[in-house]
Amino acid sequence: MFRIRTYNHISPRGLDRLPRSRFEVGADLGHPDAILLRSADLLQLDIPASVKAIGRAGTGTSNIPVAALTRRGVPVFNAPGANANAVKELVLAGMLIAARNLVPALDFVRKIDGDDRALHDTIEAGKKRFVGMELPGRVLGVIGLGAIGVKVANAAIELGMEVWGYDPAMTVQNAWQLDARVQQAASVEQVLSRAQFLSLHVPLTESTRELLNADRLRQLPARAVLLNFSREGIVDDAAVVEALNEGRLLAYVSDFPKTVLKGHPRVVALPHLGASTDEAEEHCAVMVAEQLREFLDTGNVSRSVNFPEALLPLLPGKHRLCIVNQNVPNMVGQISSALARSHLNIADLLNKSRGDLAYTLVDVDTAIPGAVLAEIAAIPGLISLRVIAAR
Repeated sequence: MFRIRTYNHISPRGLDRLPRSRFEVGADLGHPDAILLRSADLLQLDIPASVKAIGRAGTGTSNIPVAALTRRGVPVFNAPGANANAVKELVLAGMLIAARNLVPALDFVRKIDGDDRALHDTIEAGKKRFVGMELPGRVLGVIGLGAIGVKVANAAIELGMEVWGYDPAMTVQNAWQLDARVQQAASVEQVLSRAQFLSLHVPLTESTRELLNADRLRQLPARAVLLNFSREGIVDDAAVVEALNEGRLLAYVSDFPKTVLKGHPRVVALPHLGASTDEAEEHCAVMVAEQLREFLDTGNVSRSVNFPEALLPLLPGKHRLCIVNQNVPNMVGQISSALARSHLNIADLLNKSRGDLAYTLVDVDTAIPGAVLAEIAAIPGLISLRVIAAR
């Protein structure tokens, strides 16, 4: 029986992927085998030594101490792409809100006093202040062509926009899904020079922090619209406010409110609504629950942010070793030798690496004696060891 401790509310559809015959799930469980969360902050918490995996029902992992968990040999799973449609729809809404000046127009109507005649006269006299623009023929720049960026680019194409995209690390899978009419830029600057609308879809790393700074904002065409549904910290908010005040930017639509943005007449600051749909929450919970279940049951790793992809079918009757170690020479040889000395036959083996970390799955025909496990655990560079008994 595995124990899964939950933080935040997790969609029941996701929890249903954890059969109660093998998984105990709850918010107050001690000595959990895994943690399942959404936005709870684990950075300041002591994560129990019993934890073998962490799953976030969302995409970003800035609330999880990924580097420390990697050193402990604990994989962190997320749900890339599960909320892509929800974010895409909000980006499209943001473009329309900015293009048609909907927020100031709504505010204008709310503040009109008087009867219907007064309302009519005031509207007719004032509505010219809110003349907007249509999207067909306009240029959208998309920086980051992952699951969300691809959906945004494709949707904009269908709206009749000219779309330029940039992503030096684009996957083959996402490239297949990208509309052939999307023009691929060779640099961020090439996108900026054209984009009347600019949408950001990159993770927050040291290389992307303040990706849109004062210098890059000056490279946008005059009166451009900037949309940030990516991460707080991708944009230099103070530089954006300066560009808005100087009239260089028409509007800034952000899912990450800050004090410097709040109340600015040309800022649409939303309360982090990107993935806030019933459907997205369900999709994220289902995806990450299935990843946790697969890892705990078989040791297989899929869509981890810190572990290599490692998928090896676990056949009935086989005993499996799940080994995390430093990515150094002769680790597999030492493991194989330890098994061979005890006359244990290796039925199957998979070794994958990611940076300084390696992950090995070893299937043997019979149960592994404790002395052999102790010998393997003592190999220099080994980080963690887990045994999955045959069923």
